[in-house]
Amino acid sequence: MVPLLVSAIAVLLSGVWLAAGLFHEWGHPVLGWLPLPVVSVLAGYACWVASRAGLDASTRRFWRHLTIACGLFTAGIIANAADAVAGPEPSQRVGPVTLVFYLGVLVLVMFALLRLPSWQRSRSDWLRFGIDACVVLITVAAFVWRFSLRDHRTWVEQTGSAGAMLAIALLTGLSMVTFMKVAFAGAGRLDRRATYILAVGAAVAASFGGMSPFLIDKPYLSTSLISVPVAGFAIQLAAVSQARAGGRAHRDRGVHRRISAVPYLAVAITDGLLLTTSARSPGETRAMQAVVVALTVLVMSRQIIALRDNNRLMATVETHQEELTRQATHDSLTGVANRALLEQRTREMLDAGGPVHVVLLDLDDFKTVNDRLGHQVGDRLIVETSRRLTALVGGRGTVGRLGGDEFAVLLPTADDVEELLDSLVAAVGEPVELAGNRIATAVSVGITRSRDGDDPAELLRRADVAMYAAKAVGGNQWHWFDPGMDRAADEAARMAADLRLALARDEIFALYQPIVDLNTGTAVGAEVLMRWRHPEHGLIPPDIFIPVAERTGTIIELGRWVFEQACRQSADWARRSGAAPEKISVNVSARQLADPAFVGTVRDILDRTGADPAHLMIEVTETAVLNTGDAVTQLEHLRALGLRVALDDFGTGHSSLSLLLDLPVDVLKVDKSFVSGEYADHAGAIVVRNLIGFTDDFGIDAVAEGVETVEQAARLRAAGYRLAQGYLFGRPMPAADFEDTFSSMESLLSGRG
Repeated sequence: MVPLLVSAIAVLLSGVWLAAGLFHEWGHPVLGWLPLPVVSVLAGYACWVASRAGLDASTRRFWRHLTIACGLFTAGIIANAADAVAGPEPSQRVGPVTLVFYLGVLVLVMFALLRLPSWQRSRSDWLRFGIDACVVLITVAAFVWRFSLRDHRTWVEQTGSAGAMLAIALLTGLSMVTFMKVAFAGAGRLDRRATYILAVGAAVAASFGGMSPFLIDKPYLSTSLISVPVAGFAIQLAAVSQARAGGRAHRDRGVHRRISAVPYLAVAITDGLLLTTSARSPGETRAMQAVVVALTVLVMSRQIIALRDNNRLMATVETHQEELTRQATHDSLTGVANRALLEQRTREMLDAGGPVHVVLLDLDDFKTVNDRLGHQVGDRLIVETSRRLTALVGGRGTVGRLGGDEFAVLLPTADDVEELLDSLVAAVGEPVELAGNRIATAVSVGITRSRDGDDPAELLRRADVAMYAAKAVGGNQWHWFDPGMDRAADEAARMAADLRLALARDEIFALYQPIVDLNTGTAVGAEVLMRWRHPEHGLIPPDIFIPVAERTGTIIELGRWVFEQACRQSADWARRSGAAPEKISVNVSARQLADPAFVGTVRDILDRTGADPAHLMIEVTETAVLNTGDAVTQLEHLRALGLRVALDDFGTGHSSLSLLLDLPVDVLKVDKSFVSGEYADHAGAIVVRNLIGFTDDFGIDAVAEGVETVEQAARLRAAGYRLAQGYLFGRPMPAADFEDTFSSMESLLSGRG
């Protein structure tokens, strides 16, 4: 702060000295020059300090250049003082040495400014900047000429030198270059306040320097006495500001917009200069007229450029608006309409009073494609499905994607709507080659027709209900919405709500169905099964409430409960040695396998109940395994706990013998459709015979499900099966009844064999 205060005092003293000299002739004019080198030296020191303030390379280089410029400035001041007071009489003469030093300062400062990095500007911005710069320079040149340089002959005659005039012009040009650089092109990471101080300081110093013609009759005075300390003080003040700011970055705030009024102000100034030009100076009048015309042309050019840019900007805005509208109303993956656009068009058609058909489509088993082949293949399947739907519907309606693998089609009334639905199901079901995989999918479709008072949400809801009805009966078909579906949906919702409370109300209970050794007739295992006794509807079959539990997630809690029941029963039977079979099988759903906490839950129940995991077996279906991405990992963790794993209902899902190679399976349960179903005596018998050879070779136990007659048991035993399960050996029963009846199974088989 002390150097800054010293410089401020020096500037004040210089101003007082110059002002007093207007009314008093100084006897020792050299005294007025003494504060000037002090200000210059202090400015150079401040620039040197600023260059060491942790700045980036370009800003640090700028302040180093200004440090050198201040050194040249000091030398120029000393030379200027010698020109003024070293002769026999005081003079306003500016010698060639002084002029060289001052020109060196100007060139170095301009070089430092131009080397600063500019902000990012467009070609049109630079063109406007060039026009504005020309306007400013022409206006300033006219202004300086009018009030300073016009009387240069008189000045040269009295001072014997044109150097002062040249210095005035150059200093004025420097101030304008500084101002334009700061205003438009930017100054890199240079402190914004410092750039403003430099610009204002240059302009003020130039203004004081332009007063030289007014001091022609006072040779003991010079405008350098005030313009030089003002310039030095501005440099010092800017350097101090930079040192305080450090390397802080500044955001480009579009400063060039602030000078948009400059061209009009310039025209106004030159118009004023033209009006004040004396009619007795026709040459000067014509020169000012030429300046006004030139400025007018430049301003008109700038307006034309601005108009062109505005038109281009409006076109860009319109294009972006169209793109934003499209993004807001179309699906990003497929390009078809999204839910918002579908609802908008549905509302428009309803408002028009015409009938509307809303079709909802959902791909069957799409999750399997995603899990087995990856999401990229799944996305390509979605795109291909969208393409097929769009090609088939054409201009008859609107195809949209609601999300995931769910599509909707909006159709006006049409006599061939059912034919179109048949075509949709067939087209979507056509196989497609994607990433080297041949994929054949199916689709479930629901359709509804508008009624009085409908809105888009209601139509989509009814179509959704119909679609799930089609999916519930196997998929790959379409269904009209029927009011009975709403009633069924309401009943399903009530059932789901009751099922959430069933455990707390003690309505869920466990039954056990024996698994027997066909050779000995003894029970070697049991499968634990859940049953639900509803207080109003009585016993609800598992094929009714299990899908509801799967859909709502209640199966997680139910599965935890039934596994704990099996563990407790196994531990109880183990304590009463020989009272019951060694193995208890527990069914595990896809939702349980997908639960990250499932393995931890199993471990906690085993620890809490004390059950031996060697006496327990987990049963999973093919569909559960294929629909769960990390099923193999989960099953491996369960086997690591000591549990065995069985693949249930083999042959009903996406059956593949390779599945047995990929999964950690100990037991294969052959579905009852091959044992006692309609194919049991034909193709089913062939499957049964071949499967036992495969399982024996790989060390996997096989259990035949659904055995209902002694003949079926004998045929299985002859084929090589050792284990079987079915109504022949007992229906699901309570644990106590199981204990009472399983011991008589051996006599049952031996007596009928």
